[in-house]
Amino acid sequence: MARNSEPYNDTVRHAVRFARRLVVGVIGSTVVLLGLIMIFTPGPAMILIPLGLAILGIEFAWARHLLRKVRENFQNATGSQWKKRKKAEEEANDQ
Repeated sequence: MARNSEPYNDTVRHAVRFARRLVVGVIGSTVVLLGLIMIFTPGPAMILIPLGLAILGIEFAWARHLLRKVRENFQNATGSQWKKRKKAEEEANDQ
């Protein structure tokens, strides 16, 4: 009897995996889409877009890769701004 249930278990496993990918894809895409809309309307776009990519990254490697690039660009941008601000403050204090 165990041999007859193996194809059934594989089918169920694949169906559950597909359903999970579908749910994660729909929820993550919706969050990213809301973030993109909030770029032009008031709202926390810079929070929702990475959050949506993180949700999509649960199941999709391309989303993890894109989230990594967004995170690196954000760190580079904020780091350079912080360095510029600190340098300007030091120059103002020296005068």
